[in-house]
Amino acid sequence: MFDTGEIEETSSNTEVAWLLQTAGQIAKIRRDLTDTTRADVITALEVVKSASAATQAVATADLHTSRRAERAAKGLPKRQWDIGVASEIGLARRDSANKGGRHLGFARVLVDEMPNTLARLACGDLSEWRATVIVRDTFGLSREDRALVDRELCSDPATLRGKSDSQVSATARAAVVRIDAEALVRRASKAVGDRRVTSRPAPDTMAYLSALLPVKQAVCVHATLMRDSAAILGAGDERTKSQIMADLLVERVTGLSTATAVPVTVNVVLSDEALLGTGSEPAEVEGYGPVPTDLVIRWLHDDDAKNELRRLYANPETGALTAMESKSRGFPTGILRMTKFRDKICRTPWCGAPIRHGDHVRSVANGGDTTFDNSAGLCEACNYAKEADGWTTTPDKNQSGELHSYRITTPTGHHFRSTAPALPKPLPHHNIDIVDSWSVEDKLVQIIWAA
Repeated sequence: MFDTGEIEETSSNTEVAWLLQTAGQIAKIRRDLTDTTRADVITALEVVKSASAATQAVATADLHTSRRAERAAKGLPKRQWDIGVASEIGLARRDSANKGGRHLGFARVLVDEMPNTLARLACGDLSEWRATVIVRDTFGLSREDRALVDRELCSDPATLRGKSDSQVSATARAAVVRIDAEALVRRASKAVGDRRVTSRPAPDTMAYLSALLPVKQAVCVHATLMRDSAAILGAGDERTKSQIMADLLVERVTGLSTATAVPVTVNVVLSDEALLGTGSEPAEVEGYGPVPTDLVIRWLHDDDAKNELRRLYANPETGALTAMESKSRGFPTGILRMTKFRDKICRTPWCGAPIRHGDHVRSVANGGDTTFDNSAGLCEACNYAKEADGWTTTPDKNQSGELHSYRITTPTGHHFRSTAPALPKPLPHHNIDIVDSWSVEDKLVQIIWAA
């Protein structure tokens, strides 16, 4: 979906050039080695990865410090000093803005508060994940108390040598209890406010539904499902216990008598060719991704579901969305709907978060129009980040039928291009006569599937 510029190797970029050259040499390590040497290579590469993570953390913290100083020197209010920095880190690491924020938080703690942990990471005694565990488990401590844990755990490399992830975590938490037991109590009280329910795609057209709950509630929910599923299974039900638990969860949350009659709209986009059984291109479920067309056809025959069709118009060669049939005449609503169908997920490279905002690529303040060509679907974090000092977004001059694209420029001058994904391609022109009720040349079908 995204095209990004390569790193520019200039004479002033000697460190970057050396790093890229070193990476190239590592990738060329011979394969005709003894098993002893292979094991040593594996260990050495772990040291290299840890040292790289430490250097990356230092560079991240330094970039954050520099950006804040630059904005302070410009006289910007303090509340604007940090805006967009997490997104900038995410783009640099080819990651989402959300993960960029986590990378930034991790780096600041290591560099500013836990120098011994940083040193253990730099020399390969700690992996990046185990350093992350220590940072995570000392959250809530004062700067001074965190420094005490840092010295206790990481001033001597032998302290954590040979310990597993869980043992490192247990050691860190034990140190926190000794130094400030109330910090754990405060964290537990705060954590209750973080309770939530989320979903994310899983393989084979499934999805994970996760609930973060206080432990007594989570155990109660699971125990209740275990108890009731055992009773149903004992009555001769042919489903497995896990299947019954899953169905009970759906039925009790939705209030329905069966787990299949879910009263929620599901937007599915597939080509007219696939709908008619002559094509094999996958369908697209909003908020999930590609699914087999045969599965959608099966959904259409579900007696518990009501199906509505809406025509979208796409270029048959490129899959670029060009128009949409809609009963609504509200201009902003129509543009937002088309933008979501076109972009599917946040348009920032490597983000992947759901679309929350319809954004002007070229801002209204800079002369941008409220048009489909000047729109982009973004998550909340990415939309706020692009408004920060030093960020610009420039729409490309797309020709008719081309996929929508625009360029993002960060405060460091790095360029990233965002190109909208292609929709399922409709019937080619020479096959259009088999759909005698449609006369336009560009088509695909959106199915609104609901109980």
